Amino acid sequence: MDRKLKVGILGATGMVGQRFVTLLAQHPWFEIAALAASPRSAGKTYEEAVGGRWKMDVPMPEQVRGMRVLNVNEVEAVAAQVDFVFSAVDMTKDEIRAIEEAYAKTETPVVSNNSAHRWTPDVPMVIPEVNADHFAVIEAQKKRLGTKRGFIAVKPNCSIQGYAPALAAWRRFEPVEVVVTTYQAISGAGKTFKDWPEMVGNVIPFIGGEEEKSEKEPLRILGRVEDGQIVPAEEPKITCQCVRIPVLNGHTAAVFVKFRKKPTLEELKECLRTYRGIPQEKELPSAPKQFIHVMEEENRPQVALDVDLEGGMAVSIGRLREDSIYDYKFIGLAHNTLRGAAGGAVLCAETLVSLGYIAEK
Repeated sequence: MDRKLKVGILGATGMVGQRFVTLLAQHPWFEIAALAASPRSAGKTYEEAVGGRWKMDVPMPEQVRGMRVLNVNEVEAVAAQVDFVFSAVDMTKDEIRAIEEAYAKTETPVVSNNSAHRWTPDVPMVIPEVNADHFAVIEAQKKRLGTKRGFIAVKPNCSIQGYAPALAAWRRFEPVEVVVTTYQAISGAGKTFKDWPEMVGNVIPFIGGEEEKSEKEPLRILGRVEDGQIVPAEEPKITCQCVRIPVLNGHTAAVFVKFRKKPTLEELKECLRTYRGIPQEKELPSAPKQFIHVMEEENRPQVALDVDLEGGMAVSIGRLREDSIYDYKFIGLAHNTLRGAAGGAVLCAETLVSLGYIAEK
């Protein structure tokens, strides 16, 4: 491209917004042109607006420290400065749906980390290696919105990243039943141990809304585009429990799978090792070279050893073995704020650029 695309970050002061800042500060394709947040942050420098709430494990990039934060509600003013935006706003679902559509209607594409539009029929919810073909529904969405280049695309919940790619890789064997328990890091709640000390040495067996997302979102990922909307797959049937554990980053999943066409163990491993998509084919900047890493050690994957694999953008699958009740079982691991949140959204944007959906205004 002739120049870097100008990008805005909506909700830039929150934890996911901060992660977007760190990922985009030196991005080869994208340049941070606007930081937007709530009215109470508007007018302050980014450093002043964040204050003591910087939660990343790397310093705040110098280039954003002095940038003035814009009011996220002043849609036209923000949109005028950018080619597209990432959305990580902290609002009610109705407010998020409204403000993301407002940005799209200014002819500004929105790549969202939020859940508000994940079930809007003509909004694609995409893991780029798995279902980039769902971006085709954007044309129907633009007709509904009355736009030429403005649209909304979202990434799925962080909880499904450690097992949904495996189910996609094994699709030809027709998985029919899946039992999952996710063990989710505290950063998924926007927390660190400093501001959530009661999580130290503790396990909380409930995360509001996560179980429904973990059971249903993989079916939308595995679905198809039909008559201008996404039709979710009917199988596999998934049941899930979600547990919060005292880990900063990294969601682990313990998964049991039953197949209609039972494969061999080696067939399953080979499918995982060879599974790739547009990000690998096009060598996109944020794409892991190897999407799914198969681990043979009995005690892997581990958060401490594997969560940052390939810049936190790879998925690790280990302990894949036969089960006495289901056909097979495995442990999956993915970085929840990189692959599962901001990094996944950046990879979605790169994919959209590579396919021609996002370009200079």
